[in-house]
Amino acid sequence: MSTVDRWLVVGLGGFVVVAVAAAGADAQQGTEQGEWPHYAGDHTSSKYSPLDQIDRDNFSELRVAWSWESADMKLEDVTRMRPGPYRSTPLMVNSVLYVPTGLAQVAALDPGTGETIWIFDPKDYERDDVRKVGLVQVRGLEYWTDGTRERIVLATRARRLISIDAKTGKLDLEFGVQGVVDLDESLPPGRINRNISHSAPVIVVADTIVVGSAINDFPLRNNSPPGHIRGYDVLSGRLNWIFYSIPQQGQAHNETWENDSWKTVGNTNVWSMMSADHELGYVYLPFGTPTNDYYGGHRLGDNVYAESLVCLNASNGEVVWHFQAVHHGVWDYDLATAPNLIDITVDGKQIKAVAVASKQSMIYVFDRATGEPVWPIVEAPVNYHSSIPGERLSKTQPFPTRPPPIETLGLDYDDLIDFTPELRAEALELVRDYVIGPIFTPPVIHGEDGKLAYIQVPGPGGGANWTGASFDPETQMLYVPSISRPGAISLSPPDPARSDWRYSINRRPTPKVRGLPITKPPYWRITAIDMNRGEHAWVAPLGEGPRDHPAIRHLNLPRLGTPPRDGIVTEGGVLVTKTLLITLEPIVDELGDRSSHGSYIDAFDKATGELLAQVEVGINLHSSPMTYMHDGRQYLLIAGGGERPGPGTPISQTASTGSKAPPAPREPPRRSEMLAFALPR
Repeated sequence: MSTVDRWLVVGLGGFVVVAVAAAGADAQQGTEQGEWPHYAGDHTSSKYSPLDQIDRDNFSELRVAWSWESADMKLEDVTRMRPGPYRSTPLMVNSVLYVPTGLAQVAALDPGTGETIWIFDPKDYERDDVRKVGLVQVRGLEYWTDGTRERIVLATRARRLISIDAKTGKLDLEFGVQGVVDLDESLPPGRINRNISHSAPVIVVADTIVVGSAINDFPLRNNSPPGHIRGYDVLSGRLNWIFYSIPQQGQAHNETWENDSWKTVGNTNVWSMMSADHELGYVYLPFGTPTNDYYGGHRLGDNVYAESLVCLNASNGEVVWHFQAVHHGVWDYDLATAPNLIDITVDGKQIKAVAVASKQSMIYVFDRATGEPVWPIVEAPVNYHSSIPGERLSKTQPFPTRPPPIETLGLDYDDLIDFTPELRAEALELVRDYVIGPIFTPPVIHGEDGKLAYIQVPGPGGGANWTGASFDPETQMLYVPSISRPGAISLSPPDPARSDWRYSINRRPTPKVRGLPITKPPYWRITAIDMNRGEHAWVAPLGEGPRDHPAIRHLNLPRLGTPPRDGIVTEGGVLVTKTLLITLEPIVDELGDRSSHGSYIDAFDKATGELLAQVEVGINLHSSPMTYMHDGRQYLLIAGGGERPGPGTPISQTASTGSKAPPAPREPPRRSEMLAFALPR
């Protein structure tokens, strides 16, 4: 059964900088004057720029123009901590680049030469709790101005909210205490607050800084902090309001956290990017799963606002409307992407809408003022019969009738690899040891009925992830990068001396056939969706994939899409310009595995999905691309480097089970850097 057929049945039942010289061209719409003032270009999360100097005719001619090494590399003698792959996306405002680094430093650069103007270092690495738990990367910054004052605002791993004068790089001493707000002060007491951190950019709406959080997904004990959303005054740093993502006693939906579980359960946080409508004064928040991600026997009920899209009034933190995409989630199906605010025309009616792409590979679309679905969303029956003691799953889950899903929902035998009869036979034999089924199939206990795990498709790291979707306001086309990434998921009782969970997760390597993915391609793709019609326009594989594998090389297959390596999350993102769709892909070996040879920057035809040109780069690229105009030249920036060479350490079981895979030898990380490319003069 095809992806679309199944959807119908179930549903209705270092930076890289690229530049090109050209005669003066002005930003026509979208980001003004060729700037990039927010993480996704604007607060609608469009990742769209009207710049058109880089086009299909000259893209392949781009060459290195200048380079900049991340300021993190100069901290070698100060700290041994390394942030990992460089995934930050910079801003460009008033002819200055503002660049976040993995260690939460902020650098201001000349956008034409890459020369450093100033560097601010919050010195997160000096905090003992950060050293013990480790760093998460700062992926972006927020810019705010009232026309006179200009501020760069960020939340750091050390749970500090910081306001920097954009012109001087100095702390804004009128903000908080000497430029810093201690975010620990508004966290609930008695929780393991070292498990909370910050990586995504904050967002400023109605002069209010809205702060989400990243929280450890796999704590050993049920005592992690909740992911409540906080709003701070942008000038003073005063805490204005708290939105309780796990409703407290007397608040709406508190009853969906049964047996007083609201008192102890954590997470339910917004770890990804947020969006905002400044005319309405609303902020749109994609929430994640509560602890424990895969077992909910200690938090019975639907668990509103977990795995929900929530629209808040930014001035007071009050709920305008919400939609829960997963009831009582036990699949780690966080809403992990920034909601896209889109203006579309459906059946002749103009709608100011919001669309959110999900890990479960569905796209949910609403009127962004009222929360009314643009197309019907059907509560359909699902398999809710869990065999795990204490668990109680929802009997229904919501399925959009439009647009169609972007990946296969669930796994059946028709979805298994079939390049050759031999490979298919091996795949059929492999899955005998696993549970397969439609999306929202209940997780299983490891070894029960002789089964190793449940193969979850899309897996918990699959579907649409933090890189998010992009929107072309001229054509009303939404571009969504996604991966299927099956996950082999099972539960086991943990060591009671180390954990108070009744059951916790086992994460096994997903079975492969001679090193090939067990499912059919494309393994990584871009789906273009006509949002006026709610229909797919085209689907294009992203990456070569394992087409040169010895078992299938003779078939001369087209691009298959590159499957992610175990332990590596999705990276990159899609930048839409007046002329092109631009993204990145890793260079792979014959098995389709990411190599150490670098990446390609790809240019696609926006209308057809045809791959037009590639630029090869000698480092691995990781971040969402951005673009801007400076002195008559259009630049493209992508973060790269910072990762350790070689394959990642396989994950067999979490620490809570008392069993760990032996650590792989750790080599020094590659340097994080920014490279600049331009047409030869």
